[in-house]
Amino acid sequence: QITQVYGFYDECLRKYGNANVWKIFTDLFDYFPLTALVESEIFCLHGGLSPSIETLDNIRNFDRVQEVPHEGPMCDLLWSDPDDRCGWGISPRGAGYTFGQDISEQFNHSNSLKLIARAHQLVMDGYNWAHEQKVVTIFSAPNYCYRCGNMASILEVDDCRNHSFIQFEPAPRRGEPDVTRRTPDYFL
Repeated sequence: QITQVYGFYDECLRKYGNANVWKIFTDLFDYFPLTALVESEIFCLHGGLSPSIETLDNIRNFDRVQEVPHEGPMCDLLWSDPDDRCGWGISPRGAGYTFGQDISEQFNHSNSLKLIARAHQLVMDGYNWAHEQKVVTIFSAPNYCYRCGNMASILEVDDCRNHSFIQFEPAPRRGEPDVTRRTPDYFL
């Protein structure tokens, strides 16, 4: 369980004294949508694209009510990242793929999309454009892990489908939190 490796399990134990709340949340996570579509133009997801997914209908046909597998298209949507190279590549994360501008352009064209909005990677300004502004990474955790010094942002889309970013600095803090497990450098 990824929630055990990256601290959610420990936080639930610390706050609630047992794993009951953690179990309820992990069961709930299996029902969360993997993607969202804003105004039929902005494809939102956590990670990135998959070589097994050509259309949004491929995603709609998933049996979502399950824990995310360790490989395959559902996993790819959570773990893949845009890259400067063309085509598909092996992800250094050990799950998902890297995908080039040619891949995002083809996916956007095939699905009549204008933008792929995703998260999954620390970006210092809270957002970062890729693939000639057809892919954007949005990172909404300021000062990630209490040590990265990054801004956070959200993407705001108005009624005319114009979009802009709202950036946030970390809130002032009164001291370091008691972190029992070190955050893996993999996410930094």
